[in-house]
Amino acid sequence: MNKYLLRGIVYTIIGLVSCRWGYMLMSAEHALYRWVMIAGVFIFGLGFLNVIYSFIRKIERQSILEERKEQQEKE
Repeated sequence: MNKYLLRGIVYTIIGLVSCRWGYMLMSAEHALYRWVMIAGVFIFGLGFLNVIYSFIRKIERQSILEERKEQQEKE
């Protein structure tokens, strides 16, 4: 598990918890729920982007390693 995947999972969980907390504040009619929900959505989005980025890096790394292997076989 690389650092981007770990960060992504952590940010996604924090974002989901924050959104859930925002819904709880909304049901209690507390005015702070708007800011909590906005922060939760941004944090969730950041986490989701980190997870996607980690998958892209993994695929790119594999293709680079395959390319190097092909070059070594040619030589």
